[in-house]
Amino acid sequence: MAEPVYETVQVTVEEGVLLCTLNRPDVLNAVNDRMSDELHEVLRRAERDAAVRCVVLTGAGRGFCSGQDLRDRRGVGEVSYGESLRRRYNPIVVRLATMEKPTIAAVNGVAAGAGCNLALACDLRVASERAAFIEVFARVGLVPDSGGTWFLPRLVGLGKAFELAYLAEPLDAQEALRLGLVNRVVPHEALLPETMAWARRLAAGPTRAYALAKRGLRFAQTAPLEQALEYEAYLQEIAGRTADHREGVAAFLEKRPPRYTGA
Repeated sequence: MAEPVYETVQVTVEEGVLLCTLNRPDVLNAVNDRMSDELHEVLRRAERDAAVRCVVLTGAGRGFCSGQDLRDRRGVGEVSYGESLRRRYNPIVVRLATMEKPTIAAVNGVAAGAGCNLALACDLRVASERAAFIEVFARVGLVPDSGGTWFLPRLVGLGKAFELAYLAEPLDAQEALRLGLVNRVVPHEALLPETMAWARRLAAGPTRAYALAKRGLRFAQTAPLEQALEYEAYLQEIAGRTADHREGVAAFLEKRPPRYTGA
């Protein structure tokens, strides 16, 4: 898709993968108003563009994202934090978590506060060996936001989520992997090559089935077993009627690689 020129993010699309790089490296990609607006616009366009079959989010320079740029709050008087979240962060988190395309965070450095939770909102996380994760909110008397209270206990368990929220201590990449916060840890120089290889594999896959699986996995986190089973049956009925399913069966029978189109 033809992308406009952005000030705080860089966007490329290749082989069905949209790579969005947060690009304020001098402040570890802290989020200001411009960045939140541009990131949401990129995700909105990616969600609607059939040429985009997978989305990768990463950061420029030493950091993935250090969270809210607190310098934006100086000299502006009373700030409604709740309204800021509803307007700026929550729509981004919802798009990352629910868009019917795979989303991957390539975490190249520190992911702090809202920046940590942007990574958690993605379906998958690949971390550089230099990555670190910190729910930094308690250090400034705040509550985990941008989905932190929802994602953390589901990924690491309630007890560990309390520890991370209360103590606001950083996790290095290997500890994040041990806890299940990330899917893979790779050498720093291999982060983008390995993440993009994974993304290209997903982009070439049965993306309609991925979208339906994403619906099912999200639904089942809060549904009783019987409802989850019924929803699985509903989703499988849809998947069974797709061209990708027919192609997958034909490729299996003909002993050839499938050629999925997302239809």
